[in-house]
Amino acid sequence: MLPDLTLPPSLVTLLAAFQPCFTAPSFRTFCALAAGFLTQTGRRTVCGMLTGARLSRVWRHDRAHRFFSHARWSAEGFGLVLADLIVALLVPGGEPVLAAIDDTLFMRTGRKVHAIGWFHDGSAKGPRQVGRGNNWVICAIVVRLPFLSRPVALPVLARLVHKDIKPAPASRLVLARQMTAALARALPGRDIHVVADAAYAGKELRRLPATVNGPPGCAKTPRCTSCPAPAPASAADPAPRANGCRAWPPSQTAPASPRSPCAGTARPPPSRPPSSSACGTAPSGPAPSRSC
Repeated sequence: MLPDLTLPPSLVTLLAAFQPCFTAPSFRTFCALAAGFLTQTGRRTVCGMLTGARLSRVWRHDRAHRFFSHARWSAEGFGLVLADLIVALLVPGGEPVLAAIDDTLFMRTGRKVHAIGWFHDGSAKGPRQVGRGNNWVICAIVVRLPFLSRPVALPVLARLVHKDIKPAPASRLVLARQMTAALARALPGRDIHVVADAAYAGKELRRLPATVNGPPGCAKTPRCTSCPAPAPASAADPAPRANGCRAWPPSQTAPASPRSPCAGTARPPPSRPPSSSACGTAPSGPAPSRSC
């Protein structure tokens, strides 16, 4: 018989929310690996989590490896339970859930790597910012913690970009829409604001649920969902831009919003240096010619 796990009651209460995602043996392994992940100060690999839980000489290592390769549990189901837990504990009631979507490249090489391909890599050095590997689309919930002055993005869902799936490839836009729709179903009654860069603006995002406020699919630049809506155009206030934040006149100040990253004071108009001729003297009459 394997020895029973001894975990703090507060951690047991927190991990109990994920029990419906696993079978009884898999849930016991999950609790051990989660405890090892939290206590491990080195690399948090599979063997590293066993070492952190003080089970590296008690459990067979293949038990932890089979948890990720053969155990019956869904990573997306786990992520949706995690999202519901984050919203319940860290997002005040009545406020919209801010979801950030972006993709990251996991560098891989080899002929037998699943879904490998060439993708954009913003961290690559040189003129060609591309890399070869697996491209993952990540959905994270942005929260504010009382001990930090900046917001924190907590990843909850991830999907792999696959260019060769028939009949339609799993592109970044398709995966972003699917994850956002799954998040909306897992959080009924909560408004969801999605933020992303210009790579996620397309017609596919027009099919988002009604409770999701995301980047418009017809725009090239995503709309800032945290800024106030632009007012109608008038003679005193020029027409605002259709995309992005409102183009406030220089004489006004954008109204501050507690959760708006674009709130702040208006910028003064750019100052132009006095024009000078090629001889170094500032002319007082009409514009001088190119020659002195």
